[in-house]
Amino acid sequence: MSSKEGSGGFRKRKHDNFPHNQRREGKDVNSSSPVMLAFKSFQQELDARHDKYERLVKLSRDITVESKRTIFLLHRITSAPYMEEILTESEIKLDGVRQKILQVAQELSGEDMHQFHRAITTGLQEYVEAVSFQHFIKTRSLISMDEINKQLIFSTEDNGKENKTPSSDAQDKQCGTWRLKITPVDYLLGVADLTGELMRMCINSVGNGDIDTPFEVSQFLRQVYDGFSFIGNTGPYEVSKKLYTLKQSLAKVENACYALKVRGSEIPKHMLADVFSVKTEMIDQEEGIS
Repeated sequence: MSSKEGSGGFRKRKHDNFPHNQRREGKDVNSSSPVMLAFKSFQQELDARHDKYERLVKLSRDITVESKRTIFLLHRITSAPYMEEILTESEIKLDGVRQKILQVAQELSGEDMHQFHRAITTGLQEYVEAVSFQHFIKTRSLISMDEINKQLIFSTEDNGKENKTPSSDAQDKQCGTWRLKITPVDYLLGVADLTGELMRMCINSVGNGDIDTPFEVSQFLRQVYDGFSFIGNTGPYEVSKKLYTLKQSLAKVENACYALKVRGSEIPKHMLADVFSVKTEMIDQEEGIS
């Protein structure tokens, strides 16, 4: 008991050395001292960065939502009779997404993008996925990172619409233009997510009687998988995690192509989608068990 009382008494005497009134009122603190002024400027700078980070997070959410809506719209192409109308509507939606990206570029003007990259990376990945999905539907090829970045050069002269002509940073400041560059990691992660959408497009097209699309998608996914295999574990951690999902999507598409080649003449076209959905569930169960 005496030792506890002693320790408690020591704590009480320790606090008595710093009176509460003096500490709370700050009588000995000079608010105009260089140290206090420096810390006030630090506080203002940190608050401004925090507010900017929160604004970028909200813009990234908006970009993600609109990009997902564009992807859902593009999936309707497999069942819609008028493909051009859907592509035109998707381009209008992507223009709206780019206006959000313009706001991100304005927020990052004069800032180091990598300090705020975590706030916007999710939205940029989703945008890359939507743009590459639209480009694949049009050309059956993969859009390059340079082509995506050319679409993200904005000018005040055309009321925020994309300026297709690249310019230097000095010219950007003089002409009042903004640009936002997609990083290689965001590009790779967006392309990796694209493979899942192509797998769904393959299964949906088979259900609508389209026999050619699965083989085109399968060949394209093999090329993408080969490219990611060259990166392997030497790339960023997020990219190596996507490699397993990419392999799953490729296996499902190849399984669909195998069934079309071997049993395509035996199964009626209106039943192909049901057969593939059952096989896909079986593959998922086997992977879950293993």
